[in-house]
Amino acid sequence: MQNALSVDVEDWFQVGAFETVIDRDSWDLRECRVEKNTDNVLALFDESNVKGTFFTLGWVAERYPELIRRIVAAGHEIASHGYGHDRVFTFTPEQFASDLIRSRKLIEDAAGVAVTGYRAPSFSIDQRTPWAHEILAEQGYAYSSSVAPIKHDHYGWAEAPRFAFRPVAGSDFLEIPVTTAQLGSKRLAAGGGGFFRLLPYAFSRWAIRQVNHRDRRPAVIYFHPWEIDPDQPRVANAPIKSKIRHYTKLGVMADKLRRLQQDFQWERLDSVVAREKAKLVA
Repeated sequence: MQNALSVDVEDWFQVGAFETVIDRDSWDLRECRVEKNTDNVLALFDESNVKGTFFTLGWVAERYPELIRRIVAAGHEIASHGYGHDRVFTFTPEQFASDLIRSRKLIEDAAGVAVTGYRAPSFSIDQRTPWAHEILAEQGYAYSSSVAPIKHDHYGWAEAPRFAFRPVAGSDFLEIPVTTAQLGSKRLAAGGGGFFRLLPYAFSRWAIRQVNHRDRRPAVIYFHPWEIDPDQPRVANAPIKSKIRHYTKLGVMADKLRRLQQDFQWERLDSVVAREKAKLVA
């Protein structure tokens, strides 16, 4: 089974956990580590000859266009993560459409290739934004991986399907939710990020095997470049829960990712999307 490994390219100060304590106007004044960290991710992928999808902020592409070109040159898919990590439900439909256009142009200009995939910051397409998928389809995106079909205090759309679905009538546009596992009647988050970093590796291995073998579907896993950077600056005034989630086990993440790459087969999300579309047609 070929699974999808994806990277949400954003810097340590742009995460949702710190959005109430780090002012947007201060971003350009802070130590940017996203280029170095993403290069380390590229090296990590190269160790196992893994290809993945890099959902990149337009803000990053605007400042580090050579990084975007290195991602593409290494054979990975480049996709959009919006411009400045604003959650979709904070936009009006018109603002969301403008954000998509702005970020896509910056990423495509840097990459020299078309962008056909999108991931909402903080998985913020949910029941509050029934118009978001329609706008993505109208703008020619092939797919989104913006739904976390779980209940969580930070994000989630618990009623959404667990696997690929067509959210727009009459369109082949696809939503590919991040991976969840099933334990009895309970749906568990297992798509990566903090869950992968904080929980024992055995849980993630069990969850991916369940999805691959019982459900016979590909897993969709994500993480961030800052998660392999234990030396990043600390935000002293952040809420304690945010600090625990953000900083715990940063030093073990790279080795856990190496195990993940060895234990399962991985590829770009656009390749997984193509197969999932064919299944839905069949």
